[in-house]
Amino acid sequence: MGIDPGTNLLGFGVICVQGKSVSFVDMGVIDMRKEKGHFEKLKKVSEKMEELLDAYSPDELSVESPFYGKNPQVMLKLGRAQGAAITAALRRGIPVAEYAPRKAKIAITGIGAASKEQVSTMIQKILNIGLKPEHLDATDALALALCHYFHLTSPLLSVRPGGDWKQFVAANPDRIK
Repeated sequence: MGIDPGTNLLGFGVICVQGKSVSFVDMGVIDMRKEKGHFEKLKKVSEKMEELLDAYSPDELSVESPFYGKNPQVMLKLGRAQGAAITAALRRGIPVAEYAPRKAKIAITGIGAASKEQVSTMIQKILNIGLKPEHLDATDALALALCHYFHLTSPLLSVRPGGDWKQFVAANPDRIK
């Protein structure tokens, strides 16, 4: 499961991995725009995350790390929403991975500065589905779930930084023909 945390909209995306096959399960948003205060929004994030985790029972959760923009207060609020989502997962024993927005975009589109629309288009192609998401936060969450899947299944990740093909071959003899 992937989570794109926010204090107004929190996107979620669920994929199913069976062997080397990955498929779409669900996606959506938790809408907190009608909540009166920041703490009420955090309460709703926590409650809805618990419901989602209970409904889908994910093996792992990937979340977008907060990034510094123009206003440090926004980053602080996003970090709190992320913390509420992470806590819900950790309380259930679900491992959590964190990815920068740029890393998820690179994993999906190959371009770190890709637009949300480009990410959505590539998600549809990768998962072979047609989507008309109301909010692109949901497809961003799917991108985070796929980014984590790609991260876990990439043979190049077994090569340490500064490593080479010789090291890769030694670590993966079954992949060489």
